[in-house]
Amino acid sequence: MAEVRPYYSEKGLTATFYDLTTAMDPSLAGDIDIYRSLVPPEGSVLELGVGTGRVAFALAESGLSVTGIDLAPTMLVQARAKLAAADPRVAARLTFLQGDMAALNVAGIYDAVICPYFGLAHLPAGTAWRNVFAGVAKRLKLGGLWAFHLPSAERMAQAPATPPDRPVFQAPLDASGRQLSIFIHARSAKPGVGRFDQIVDHVVMGPKGQVERRARERISYYAADPAPYALAAGLVLDRPAIDLGGVGAIHVFRRD
Repeated sequence: MAEVRPYYSEKGLTATFYDLTTAMDPSLAGDIDIYRSLVPPEGSVLELGVGTGRVAFALAESGLSVTGIDLAPTMLVQARAKLAAADPRVAARLTFLQGDMAALNVAGIYDAVICPYFGLAHLPAGTAWRNVFAGVAKRLKLGGLWAFHLPSAERMAQAPATPPDRPVFQAPLDASGRQLSIFIHARSAKPGVGRFDQIVDHVVMGPKGQVERRARERISYYAADPAPYALAAGLVLDRPAIDLGGVGAIHVFRRD
C-alpha cells in the first residue's frame, strides 16, 4: 500500500506542481484582481499561506508591498527561488517568512491581510481560527481589510465520487511527452463537524507511459461560519461574500 503523506510534505508532489495546477484551475479565475482591489495604490499586504507566491508576485508587480508567511518549507523554497530570479524592483517589495498563521509573529501594520485559495480551511475551525482572526486584527490598520477564500461546505459535501483510476487533472510537463496526472484515491465528508478529506495521487508519467514518480497525499478542509470569529476579534463585515468559480467565496471583513 502506498504511503499517505501530509499535503505539501517534503517527499510529496503537490508543492512541486502547485504553480502548474493552480494556473490551470478555472475556479481561481479573477482572484488576484479581487485581492488587488482591496489595497490602496502602493499599499501593504500581509499574505497568510503565501505558498509559492502565486498571488504575492502579481501584487508586487502592481506596486504593492507584500509580506508572505507559510508553514510549508517546500512551498517557500519555490517562492524564494522565484524571488531570486525576479525583477529587482519587484523583489524589493516582497518578503517571505516561514511561520504559522495561527500564531502570527510578524512585525508591521498592513492595509490588508489576505489568505487565498482555501488557506484558512486547512486549519480546524475553533481555537485555530480564533487565533488567526485575533492575530489578523492586530496587524490591520484602521479601515484595513481581511480577505480570505473558503470552500463551499455544501459543494464539498455533495462532491461526487471519482473512480480512483480516472484522472481529475492532466497536463504535459515538457516537449518530450512527460505528463502529470492527478487522481482522487479516496474522498470522505463529515458535514456535521465541517471536515472534508481527500487522498490525492500525483503521478508523473514518462514519454513511453512509464511511471517516473508517484506520491499519495492527504488534504483536509474545514468549514465554518467565519462571522463569529470576526466578531470576537473586533472585525465587521465589509461586503457580501464574493463567489469564486462556484466552489468557494472570498469573505471580506474590516477593522473599524
